[in-house]
Amino acid sequence: MQMTDLPPAAVLFAGALLLPLFKGKWRFAVALALPLLALADSWAVITEGGASFIPFMGMTLQPVHVHAATPVFATIFCIMLAGGVLFSMNDDRRVELTAAFVYAGGALGVAFAGDLVTMFVFWEVMTLGSTIIIWSGRQNDSYGAGLRYFGMHALGGVALLMGIIIVVTQRLHEGAADPLAFGHFSAMVDGWSHLGWDNAGMWLILVGMLVNAGAPPFSSWIPDAYPEGSTSGTVFLSAFTTKTAVFTLLVAFAGVEVLIYLGVYMAIYGVVYGVNANNMRRLLCYSLVNQVGFMLIGIGVGTKLSIDGAAAHAFAHIVYKALLLMATGSVLAMTGKFRLGELGGLYRTMPVTMWCLIIGGLSISGFPLTSGFTSKSMVVQAIVDESSRMAALGEPHTYLIVTWFLFQAATAGVFLDACVKLTWFIFFQKDSGLRPPDPPWNMKAAMIAFAFICILLGVFPGILYQILPYQGEAAEYAKVVYSLEHVMVMLGMLGFSGLAFFLLLPILKRGSYIHLDIDWIWRRFIPRFWKEVLLPLLQQLDNAQKAILESLPGRGMRDANLPPPIARRMGNMWAVSVPVFLIVLMLLVYLVVYFVIPTL
Repeated sequence: MQMTDLPPAAVLFAGALLLPLFKGKWRFAVALALPLLALADSWAVITEGGASFIPFMGMTLQPVHVHAATPVFATIFCIMLAGGVLFSMNDDRRVELTAAFVYAGGALGVAFAGDLVTMFVFWEVMTLGSTIIIWSGRQNDSYGAGLRYFGMHALGGVALLMGIIIVVTQRLHEGAADPLAFGHFSAMVDGWSHLGWDNAGMWLILVGMLVNAGAPPFSSWIPDAYPEGSTSGTVFLSAFTTKTAVFTLLVAFAGVEVLIYLGVYMAIYGVVYGVNANNMRRLLCYSLVNQVGFMLIGIGVGTKLSIDGAAAHAFAHIVYKALLLMATGSVLAMTGKFRLGELGGLYRTMPVTMWCLIIGGLSISGFPLTSGFTSKSMVVQAIVDESSRMAALGEPHTYLIVTWFLFQAATAGVFLDACVKLTWFIFFQKDSGLRPPDPPWNMKAAMIAFAFICILLGVFPGILYQILPYQGEAAEYAKVVYSLEHVMVMLGMLGFSGLAFFLLLPILKRGSYIHLDIDWIWRRFIPRFWKEVLLPLLQQLDNAQKAILESLPGRGMRDANLPPPIARRMGNMWAVSVPVFLIVLMLLVYLVVYFVIPTL
């Protein structure tokens, strides 16, 4: 068997098993080498066209397959893991580092998965790795946030699995040669625009992917869970779950119009909640939702240029978002503070961190000569081109015009909160009296390396464009990316946004409270309903059980072997019990739909 027959993810999974065997510098030396080895293996598979097939229940699994978008996502996943390892060298969190390799391995496995079953298995592996990373954060609410995160993704995973079962069953009935194939899945989307039993599987798969993408109404799990990780753990968390969802949506649902509307919502949602955030890491998590929204818009438009733009923006976003979280994580590590109102004046003693944060902020805003500009402007141009094409054919295109305006408004908004606001409050707003130094050398090295990538891809975008799904369209766009129109429009918007920041400064000085939206349901309503309604019912069941057992002979021997009452066992486990209950309910509904309805 050749290396190209093995999933590149196997390198990272092997690393997860090996890392606990090493200590000190050797452990991090191995941890730094493994992502580079995985990257080399990934490109060996990509260039040699490697593929592998495994028989499975009369069908075929394909754990090694190269999609058009695989090169760009596989590359950035490996680079991200290496940068995160370098940044985390000072953290003595062996479990977290091992979980990070499992997490990244799951993401890399999805990028090469050629069938729906393999994709699902790696998808769920990511959930396990990322949950452990959140629990390893040791913050005040890390445990609770991890439980909520796991419950949310368990529900999404069940929706995805149910959808896969339905779709594969339909393909088998239709006599499809390869019912598990994921690479040609997008062909099923053509003409798909209504909800019915005939395409319920497609909707369930879409919902399962959207949960991981943080699309509405699931957006709030990102700012709820990610800030509860450690300074290094949050960096890992920002890269894989949402971007793997972007990859699967790009492969499976390119051109589905509903993604445009969801993307616009996410872009605006991230700005509105980010402006009000006082926790610097929560602010960046809201801007993460904003940026994934831009990617969904590109996927929804569905042209070759927009798909290239979505893939390029995913690559660029992983880099500059990690850079921003590294910089804010450095501030947290050196000061112990995460609220913007408690910081200020740090430019005196943390110049490296300051400049890296500024570069990351300019990149996320799409400032010219940064990677964010060369990727985001591609999606903008694709919207304009598609709108012009539809207008020429006399087709309705007003929604694309509105999308363009809201896209630009959200771009200006993210410059206001994730660049100007963050930089101003941390480094310039006042003298907080804090005099922390820049972080240790490895944290600075990771930040400088990612800042360099942001500028490199902004000045030489062809480096990224040549690994995008449609290289021809990307090469043509490279000739006009720095047109006077593109540059002036972007500079004008960002300049106006910067001015608006100082006019709105009194409003932006907020407290440290958490802004709830749809997550009110599982942060407030479900716990209260569980404790005040369901647990009393369970207590009544306990009382009935006790009364029945007391009326039977052999009470003493039986009482010694009885488990604790149900209410006591489940009283504080709503975050696990509720998702498990809903999962069982969803599976029951599926069985009824599949076996009962066809007989009626």
